[in-house]
Amino acid sequence: MKRSIFPSKFGFFPYIFLIYLGFPIFYLTKEAGEKQLIGFGMVLLFLVTYRQLYFSMGEKSFTYWLALQLAIVFIFSTFYHLNYMFLGFFPANFIGWYQEKPKFYRGLTTLACVQILPFVFHVVQTKTFFSPSELIYFVPFLIIMLISPFGIRSMNRRMELEKKLDQANQQIAELVKREERVRIARDLHDTLGHTLSLLTLKSQLVQRLTTMDPEWARLEAKEMEVTSRAALKQVRELVTDMRAATIAEELVQVQQILRAAGITYRYEGAVDFAELSPFTQNIVAMCIREAVTNVVKHSQATHCAISVQLFSEKMNIVVRDDGMGVSSQHSFGNGLRGMEERLALIEGRLVLSNHNGAVLEMTIPVINRKGAAG
Repeated sequence: MKRSIFPSKFGFFPYIFLIYLGFPIFYLTKEAGEKQLIGFGMVLLFLVTYRQLYFSMGEKSFTYWLALQLAIVFIFSTFYHLNYMFLGFFPANFIGWYQEKPKFYRGLTTLACVQILPFVFHVVQTKTFFSPSELIYFVPFLIIMLISPFGIRSMNRRMELEKKLDQANQQIAELVKREERVRIARDLHDTLGHTLSLLTLKSQLVQRLTTMDPEWARLEAKEMEVTSRAALKQVRELVTDMRAATIAEELVQVQQILRAAGITYRYEGAVDFAELSPFTQNIVAMCIREAVTNVVKHSQATHCAISVQLFSEKMNIVVRDDGMGVSSQHSFGNGLRGMEERLALIEGRLVLSNHNGAVLEMTIPVINRKGAAG
């Protein structure tokens, strides 16, 4: 089994942070004797704590490794040089991973003590206060260091909420599939159960009548043929109903999906979709579904609006949200390409833009059935 230096889920971030260890190593080259040797030993131990903190998140040992890392920062800042205080950005990052408020604030308080006490020690030892230039050099970074755990904690909570949202969406999808299977089973039973029972009884009757009354048997067989053709038609209608999604039904599903994701929804339009062919409705419904899925997964929006306008020669559907919008480099992913390909089958087109969020506009030509028939 291949072992990695850091957990793969964090990507290159842990490695990039290691660049900042070049500064304490540089300062240690100016030391001599036992102080330099002890310093390099603490840097090595600091590296060990840094790695172990990534692997022990959520475990009891996480606090112990963090306490050891804070102790190393304190020793460096107090007995070597105040510039070592910048190592505090390492434990500040990990303090933000605490989910429980008491642990988070205890860690933040400890970090503040580790950063402030060396300043006090320096003033007591040298009996001189810091100059304005020194304060301008240290204080802004100290403030940023003490604020950064709040940002890290907020980011982690958002990631956790997104993870729970994905899990909820998966559960919803599974429940929808399960409900669809139940509905299909119920429809098949209600549609074919009685018919098949009737055919079974008639087939038994025909077997008895073939020798007693052939003409009657022939009539019963003819009725069986009519009944079986009717059953076949019912099956075809049932399968067609399963495969084809209507725009009206999809708009109802969209409202439920957005509500489950905590996104408010507004629909604008009073359109009768009955004039659209089932094929067109199916394609447009799938495109609306894909557009709303993108809003839920990628937009970080709190509100979504869908407007539908039906004209004599075309239909316009606009899906807009108040999220982060789309960048020009990554505007078309696989989902949007699939929408373009579907719309191309009915000569429709897709336009994606930004206006206080993402705006997706679909234009579909409408064929007048009466005119086509004429």
